[in-house]
Amino acid sequence: MDVGLKHMLFVSLALFFTGVYGFLTRRNLITMLMAAELMLNSVNLNFIAFNKYVWPGQLDGVFFTLFIIAIAAAEAAVAIAIIINLYRSFSSIDVEDADTLKY
Repeated sequence: MDVGLKHMLFVSLALFFTGVYGFLTRRNLITMLMAAELMLNSVNLNFIAFNKYVWPGQLDGVFFTLFIIAIAAAEAAVAIAIIINLYRSFSSIDVEDADTLKY
């Protein structure tokens, strides 16, 4: 069975909407961060799929993917540092508790 562009786009679509669902329905900041990373990986899959099937001689999709991976790693490091700081200050990382927090 040959994996074509439609198959890759379907998997990417499923990953993206799984990430959107996880981001909108979860209350924990860490699971929201994981859902955002899932959406970024879906975009990476789109870049690679279009690079392979639409513009096979160029490496633009690969470079964009590498750039997104680097940005996602930095974003995850900063977000985890913020989450740890919030947990130390308020003993909760629940998003619904954010409106009751007193600074």
